[in-house]
Amino acid sequence: MAGKSREIALLTNPTSGKGKGARARDAALPRLRDAGLVVRNLEGRDPDEALDLARQCVADGVHSLVVCGGDGMVHLGVQAVATTGTRLGIIPAGTGNDVARYFDIPRKDPVAAADLVVAGRTRTIDLARSGSKYFATVMAAGFDAIVNERANRMTWPRGQMRYNLATVAELRTFKPLPYTLDLDGRTLRLDAMLVAVGNGPSFGGGLRITEGAVLDDGLLDVVIIKTMSKPDLVRTYPKLFKGTHVHHPQYEHHRVRCVTVAAPGIVSYADGERFGPLPLTVECVAGALTVLA
Repeated sequence: MAGKSREIALLTNPTSGKGKGARARDAALPRLRDAGLVVRNLEGRDPDEALDLARQCVADGVHSLVVCGGDGMVHLGVQAVATTGTRLGIIPAGTGNDVARYFDIPRKDPVAAADLVVAGRTRTIDLARSGSKYFATVMAAGFDAIVNERANRMTWPRGQMRYNLATVAELRTFKPLPYTLDLDGRTLRLDAMLVAVGNGPSFGGGLRITEGAVLDDGLLDVVIIKTMSKPDLVRTYPKLFKGTHVHHPQYEHHRVRCVTVAAPGIVSYADGERFGPLPLTVECVAGALTVLA
C-alpha cells in the first residue's frame, strides 16, 4: 500500500490514566513507525479540539484512526469514524478500558496493542446512536448516572474514592425513579433503580450490567433493575462484576432495535461520558464501526 493507505492518525489523551496516555503513546509510536506506517501524532488541548482533529483526519482519508486513552477517548474516536469505513484502533491507557476488554486488546502493554494495529485484522460491530451521537458500550440512565453527576461536581477527592463518596451520598436520599420506556413500539411504565442500554456487555471497568449483549447482532440490550431496598442494592452491586445479577428477581432484560428512555431529572452517561438528559431515543446501527483487533 502507498500514500494514505499506509497513513494512520494516532490521537492521544495525554492526561488519561494520570499521564498513562502519554506514556502509552511514547511506547506505541516507535512500534507503529518501525512497521512502516506513516503516523500523524496528534493530541488536542481539550475534547472539542481532539474531535476536530479526528474528523479532519477521517476527511483526509487516513487508513485508520488510533486512539490512545480510555473509554472516553474511544467514545471521541467513535464520533469521528462511525459509518465512515475508517478503521478504529485502540491503545488502552485509561481506567476502565471496557472497549479494549471486548476485543481482548492488551490493557497493560501498549506495544502489544500497537502490534494489533500493525497486523490489521478487523472486526465490524454495531453502535448505538441517539440523534447524531454514538456510543459503543452502555448508556447509564438511573442511579449510576446520578452518581456520575454528583462525582463530576465534586473537586475532592480524586480518582475512584470520589465515586465511592458520591455513591454513599446519593444512596442516602435516592428513591426509585418513574420510567416510561418504548421498546420497539411497546410502552412500559414502571419504577426502577436504573435502566441501562447496552451495545456491549459492560461499562465502568468491567461492570457487566448488560450481560449477554452481543456486539454484532443488530440489537440493543435494555436492562431494568426494578425497585429494591438500599441494602439489597448494595449487596447486588458486586454481582455486576461477574454478571450474576441476572438471577435477581428485580432484574429485567429486553432486546430491541430501538428504545426510548424517559425519567425526570436524569442526565445519562455513555462510554463513561456525559451523554444527554432524558428522554432519549437510542437505536442500533448495525455494522457501523470497524475495529482493529
